[in-house]
Amino acid sequence: MDGATPRKRPLPIRIGRRSAASGAAEEETVAGKARAVEEEEEEPLSPAAQLFHQPGFDCCIVAIMGLGKPADVDVIRSGLAATLVRHPRFSSVPVLEESGGAEPRWVRTKVVVENHIVIPALEDQRRAAASPDQVVEDYVASLTSAPLDRSRPLWDLHVLNFPTSEAAAVAVLRVHHSLGDGTSLMSLLLACTRKASDPHSLPTIPHQSRRPLVSRKLHAGGAFTLLLWLWAFLILAWNTLLDVLRFTATSAFSKDTTTPLTGPKGVEYHPKRIVHRTVSLDDIKDVKNAMHCTVNDVLVGVTSAGLSRYLSRRYGQNVDEHGKKTQLPSNIRLQSTLLVNIRPSPGVHALAELMEGRHSGTKWGNYIGYIILPFSIFKYKDPMDYIRKGKEIAGRKKNSLEAIFTYKSGELIVKCLGIKAGAALCHRVLSNTTLSFSNMIGPVEEVAFYDHPIVYLAPSVYGHPQALTVHFQSYMNMMKMVVTVDDKVIPDAHQLLDDFAESLKLIKEAIPTKP
Repeated sequence: MDGATPRKRPLPIRIGRRSAASGAAEEETVAGKARAVEEEEEEPLSPAAQLFHQPGFDCCIVAIMGLGKPADVDVIRSGLAATLVRHPRFSSVPVLEESGGAEPRWVRTKVVVENHIVIPALEDQRRAAASPDQVVEDYVASLTSAPLDRSRPLWDLHVLNFPTSEAAAVAVLRVHHSLGDGTSLMSLLLACTRKASDPHSLPTIPHQSRRPLVSRKLHAGGAFTLLLWLWAFLILAWNTLLDVLRFTATSAFSKDTTTPLTGPKGVEYHPKRIVHRTVSLDDIKDVKNAMHCTVNDVLVGVTSAGLSRYLSRRYGQNVDEHGKKTQLPSNIRLQSTLLVNIRPSPGVHALAELMEGRHSGTKWGNYIGYIILPFSIFKYKDPMDYIRKGKEIAGRKKNSLEAIFTYKSGELIVKCLGIKAGAALCHRVLSNTTLSFSNMIGPVEEVAFYDHPIVYLAPSVYGHPQALTVHFQSYMNMMKMVVTVDDKVIPDAHQLLDDFAESLKLIKEAIPTKP
């Protein structure tokens, strides 16, 4: 709604040069003793980290973990103290403004783990709700309108210690996006886990190739002739040029078609509902193998099919001036923004060493660029056409430097015009697109979070100016489909998940049978 009132956010921490403390008594910052601490105790906030402290970008990453047994809070507390809080970002507070014009920076602080663990009393809600799942869903939704305490390191863990349909208990880790990008934070979370079958071993994460498709083909065929390398360069340059033009147009004037998925002005301040559904990873791999593509290509196609199915229903609920049901328009422009980590993500082993106090040379922070990923919204007769189109779109994006361009251009704008100009550009790009989309690879075997087996993992993000976020998270032989919505825009989030699941089913059934 145009008249949306931004939710109140705590003021940034302001620390004078001679200030001695800020925040709770148990968590005294060392900002007032800056001259006495070592230089490594403070680090500057990167431009991306500063972005997530600007109005309209108060973003948090949420990881919902289903646990295989009731939560032992004492064990979890000890585990956090021995690992997560030893990470520099999880033991620092951001100092955004200070007299004298000092640069925004991270300042180390003493962390009291108890202050970051929340065990809510939900007995009344459990009696009133239709199911425990609904209680968890409502509670997580309430977190999206409850800002983190800025006087402490920007993270907390909420333990809902009662059984649901999928788990014996649920833990919700909430982390402010300024602490790191989604890939780094997910790697950090997994570095706090161990294999359930071997408590001394870190989880196994499949390697994901980052090389462009054209480069892979050249290497595979041994075709290193000047002509072929020139052709590969021209393809890369052409795709990058088209993507840069699309990005520039989107940031300046080109907006997506207004649909039932479009968020209103001020949607970033609205509470969000996070729902998830489990589907078989083997089904997705069957489609991948049949179409000779990647898992990500399949997920792009399934998302396109699910959104087409959902929008077709929503449009069919209305009638035109002649009393006829409206049809799904054939020229819908619907795009997603995809955040891409432009440097190699820190591995779980490197992060485990970092939390053990060993220097691993791991780079940390938000090193992310934007990719604008279009979705084909159309009712194809052959369900496999969604996969073919998804493969075509995703394949072209693999041969583009769009993410690097957007990161570097954003960095240049911040240097020349300041962080507010950079934030305005990012806000405009997200506001002119419909949704955010991401896909992340998880462990291939069962892992335990401080001796608590994880039965499912459902991450997402909120606080950005879109009404819909779609995330896919693999874990063992499962794929979690996670949808985050503004209830006022998309009141039937579970129906949207049904449409994704049904689309995958129809696509799998349409796999050509071998003669």
